Amino acid sequence: MKFGGTSVQDTAHIKRAADKVAAEVQRGNEVAVVVSAMSGETNKLIALCKEISPNPNPQEIDAVVASGEQVTAGLLALALQERDIDARSWLGWQAGVKTSESHSKARIEDIDAAPMRERLSLKQVAVLAGFQGVTKNGRITTLGRGGSDTTAVALAAALHADRCDIYTDVDGIYTTDPRIVPGAQKIAKISYEEMLELASLGAKVLQVRSVEMGYKHNMALQVLSSFNDAIGSDFPGTQVVREDDIMEQQLVTGIAHTEDEAKVTLFNVPDIPGVAAKVFGPIAAANINVDMIVQNVSGDGNATDMTFTVPESELARAVDVLKQEDDLKDADIRTEKDVAKVSVVGIGMRSHAGVAQQMFKALADKDINIKAIATSEIKISVLIARDSSEPAVRALHDAYGLHKQ
Repeated sequence: MKFGGTSVQDTAHIKRAADKVAAEVQRGNEVAVVVSAMSGETNKLIALCKEISPNPNPQEIDAVVASGEQVTAGLLALALQERDIDARSWLGWQAGVKTSESHSKARIEDIDAAPMRERLSLKQVAVLAGFQGVTKNGRITTLGRGGSDTTAVALAAALHADRCDIYTDVDGIYTTDPRIVPGAQKIAKISYEEMLELASLGAKVLQVRSVEMGYKHNMALQVLSSFNDAIGSDFPGTQVVREDDIMEQQLVTGIAHTEDEAKVTLFNVPDIPGVAAKVFGPIAAANINVDMIVQNVSGDGNATDMTFTVPESELARAVDVLKQEDDLKDADIRTEKDVAKVSVVGIGMRSHAGVAQQMFKALADKDINIKAIATSEIKISVLIARDSSEPAVRALHDAYGLHKQ
């Protein structure tokens, strides 16, 4: 069981989480729990670091912010003990969560789950502070935003759990954002592939790395609400499973959108072999993610145009990197910020034709212009003007018949 920040935002919510853990224990389950810091606590701790130093050492930032989860783990263990349940808190290093040395964005490399598994066999509930681990040199690390999801899935895999329940402030995964489309419906089961696409395309319910880890270890996940009375064993949320476990595959499962996009176009790029590597190599070296890529056909055989998208927050850095390349000194670099990416996702696309045509027609009917297109086997994404993103989401949700029946 994993509880996010909004689910443990104060002692009242922590007590409610303890009630859910107790209910699972009463069902006869061995239970391990992963907790986030209380809502807003991590931001407060980072702000304290910056009050001390304008450029704080990442190792010390990790030492500070990891304390947020430590507090929650101890409080939840106390709440369980008040309910006559044998429980103890664990910190990342105590649970053998070994990570890489990339502070603030470390990756889990191994978990020595034997000590915790032994305690679980004695019917003791384990409450682990998420989001943190330890390097081989004994330094505390954190896993980046949403890292407690990754901790939970990794621990579930290490313990050979039957299921990993992610308790959050929504009761499942929806066909799109219900705040934009009130008629959006909750999805009962979704494949890892679809969830990976939706998570990477703007759906913020699950962190991408946690879904990747679930897929790798074949760990059944469930997203559910901590604010209603049902517990995970009642299966009230959305289950993330293998494609083979979904009986009826929808043509389109969901619509995602993100407005953190910016478009970069390079005009007058030399049309020679290796030029793409000269453009994207330095950007990759700067650790900037590139999404859509469009290269136009050269008219005269000497020069071409190239368009791609990056997160808006990385736009200035991407342009600086390109301007430092000697091979691109003659290129005209132009940027556009007011853009958004809207995507349709569904494993049913593999076996059905006409999905793209349906998407383009729905957008054309709303007079929405497409600036770029990217596709995969189960996804079509378009880049459009930012102020058209919500009308586009509503139009596509209608076009594919995803509303509640």
